[in-house]
Amino acid sequence: MVSGKDSGPHTRLRYGMVGGGRDAFIGAVHRMAAALDGQAELVAGALSSTPEKSIASGRDLGLADDRNYGSWQDMLAGELARKPGDRIDFVSIVTPNHVHFPVAQAFAKAGIHVVLDKPMVLSSDQANALVQAVEESGVVFAVTYNYTGYPMVKQAAQLVRSGAIGNVRKVFVEYHQGWLSDKLEDTGQKQAAWRTDPKRSGIAGCVGDIGTHAENLVHTITGLEISELCADVTTFVQGRALDDDAAVLLRFSNGARGTLTCSQVCYGEENGLSIRVYGTKGALAWKQEEPNFLIYTPTDGAKRILKPGGPESAASAHATRLPPGHPEAFIEAFANIYRGAIEAIRALQAGEAPHGLAAEFPTVYDGARGVRFIERVIESGRAGGSWIQF
Repeated sequence: MVSGKDSGPHTRLRYGMVGGGRDAFIGAVHRMAAALDGQAELVAGALSSTPEKSIASGRDLGLADDRNYGSWQDMLAGELARKPGDRIDFVSIVTPNHVHFPVAQAFAKAGIHVVLDKPMVLSSDQANALVQAVEESGVVFAVTYNYTGYPMVKQAAQLVRSGAIGNVRKVFVEYHQGWLSDKLEDTGQKQAAWRTDPKRSGIAGCVGDIGTHAENLVHTITGLEISELCADVTTFVQGRALDDDAAVLLRFSNGARGTLTCSQVCYGEENGLSIRVYGTKGALAWKQEEPNFLIYTPTDGAKRILKPGGPESAASAHATRLPPGHPEAFIEAFANIYRGAIEAIRALQAGEAPHGLAAEFPTVYDGARGVRFIERVIESGRAGGSWIQF
């Protein structure tokens, strides 16, 4: 049921985008990420929630009139009406959260590969239905937990898997911002308005927006599975409908313990995502705002600063584009998710097993786990911080 074969290894894949039109933030980031390696071309779009704005946004980007659609339903029907070799290979979905499920499910069922912004959907019921659709159709399905694309995150994961720090005992992860310290949603600011609206964002605010990134980072680096959690979930800004701060205690299935905090009311913080992992033989520390440095401390206590392209950072090489000493950051990390999905699509088309980036990007299963994390945190918070089975 998946889309037709590419005409060759050097032919760019064609993709369409749902959302990401005028006044959108993340759509432009996705387009830059998809374009960075020259392996994908935006050829179709349904870029906004109204036909008029959608068409205008498509014209801004130079889409051909016959592939500049007024709605995602029109885009799906229009692309399926084309010959397999001419229709889009994958769709990039960059809408507010409440639109994710129907669009992703419809394209996956139609056999069109999917790249979807996080959090994947609004509920575990939707997540399970999406997992079923992906398994039945066999499509490649990527969820853009983009921070996992950083080279030194990949190096950290390799160090943990290799046993370099022994058995993981303790994890601290945090993601702190300050942009919602005041009631920005009342000013008409688009990003604040939908992210704090339960109808569009879902049951969680801060937890769903950035807390889920923190959970995914822990899983990506350590491979640990949460067994139980206990959460203190708070709304500090008066009149806000969703949470803007949370602190979560984690128990992992191997006996390790963790602490996860996320907040959007920390004045002065921008995108303060960081993680520390402590094992029986050493420790790792990484900060998103200083992404090219991974601090590795073995049992002798001598800290080592690992960098992309360095002799001790071989696992980061396939996610690095520039010579050592040239900083790579957010767009490049985002692009690694797209490159992985594109390479996985090519591998599927060629009947080959995926490897490298094609075997590393977050999938529908990561997305489903992220949705479950959000639900369990909110459930625990509403129960006064009770321990909840994951």
